[in-house]
Amino acid sequence: MTVRAKEIDWSRGGRQVLHGVNIDPSPGETIGLLGPNGSGKSSLLRLLGGIDRPDAGQVLLDDTDLRSLRRRQVARRVAMVDQHADTELDITVREVVRLGRIPHGGMFGGDEAVDRAAVDRAMAHTGIAGHAERRWHTLSGGERQRAQIARALAQEPDELLLDEPTNHLDIQHQLDILALVAALPLTSYIALHDLNLAAMYCDRVVVLASGRVVAFGTAAEVITAELVEQVYQVRATVTVDPIAGYPTVTYRPGRVGVPDRPQPKHCPSPR
Repeated sequence: MTVRAKEIDWSRGGRQVLHGVNIDPSPGETIGLLGPNGSGKSSLLRLLGGIDRPDAGQVLLDDTDLRSLRRRQVARRVAMVDQHADTELDITVREVVRLGRIPHGGMFGGDEAVDRAAVDRAMAHTGIAGHAERRWHTLSGGERQRAQIARALAQEPDELLLDEPTNHLDIQHQLDILALVAALPLTSYIALHDLNLAAMYCDRVVVLASGRVVAFGTAAEVITAELVEQVYQVRATVTVDPIAGYPTVTYRPGRVGVPDRPQPKHCPSPR
């Protein structure tokens, strides 16, 4: 079993953010959370991570309601990487990653040798072992994301939740980060804006619109021109890569319901 949502409703400030959300992944799947801004992706991740609690329905971890578990119990199983993770402290990469061991510490701290081994494994897995003694503020955006994922892996979780992990990264780092996450032997939920990246790296995708699940399935099943128009209000052409089997979205100018602006006429060069 894994972390899953069962008929979740959640409101904030009198506004319903999520309604009737059901997600039941298979263990080890990479699940993409898609939808426009305000559709509820980040809110859903916070509920799945036990940071917030649903007004109705349940978030289940191995059939146990998260509300019945202590925060430390959840943190040993579920790790989250926020899109705005940062620190003002002048600390090293190793110290950042070691923060992931906090849930495993007891009243007198954890086993130092066990903690050190977990931190070393996490840094090696994310390719930042060579940066262990570098200061956080000297890292590039991609290196910081790897350090944050390493911190999450040091928790030794079964579930990994990532909120826009490719935000503000260049294309190479976007591909590197998503390839890294997709290869992990964990159940992962990744909130993404880029439909093409989701199609490349996610086993299945959940599409949210106004807090409701409007589609759940493989990218090839879900990402269609009709869905892009319905959910994002933009025109698109969707083709399927004949070799890889995943869809590719090409956007067209203009918005649904808004007439296209006339294209500039070709003016011949002066003779």
